[in-house]
Amino acid sequence: MKRSEVRFCIRCGSQLEQRKVFGSRRPICPSCGWIFFEDPKVAVGVLVEQDEKVLLVRRLNEPKPGSWSIPAGFMDAHEDPCHAAERECLEETGLIVRAGKIAAVIGGREHSKGADIVIAYHADIIGGELKAGDDASEVGFFSRNALPPLAFRATRVVIGLEWPFY
Repeated sequence: MKRSEVRFCIRCGSQLEQRKVFGSRRPICPSCGWIFFEDPKVAVGVLVEQDEKVLLVRRLNEPKPGSWSIPAGFMDAHEDPCHAAERECLEETGLIVRAGKIAAVIGGREHSKGADIVIAYHADIIGGELKAGDDASEVGFFSRNALPPLAFRATRVVIGLEWPFY
């Protein structure tokens, strides 16, 4: 929930006020003192390479339907990021992977519904069958020299086409 969407205290129901606390203007309850802190959204993904090609999924939904990205998605609260990345890959590609070393950590929200932090892992295929699923319309392996249109800067960073810092 965005700061602008929070209008009432979740503890006592009072209408919130904007006040400067902890160095920023934040919604705060004038009755009980509860302060709303907006948590960052975290996405996780995997970089799967096979025969010098990278695994990509074609996006089915907004934003940027029809363009391609690494298998990725949002991490649930209390979920291990490594396991979340493996789960997202299975849901989108049908492949069971084992995530290993971190490939990249990217900060900065690319669009209004995007993540503030993207954590991508190198991953190896350990099972499954390649097939599009969840919010992917197609899946495939692509040479870095013949990539389809990529959806996000984070994908370009993870596969080594851009520098990770702004």
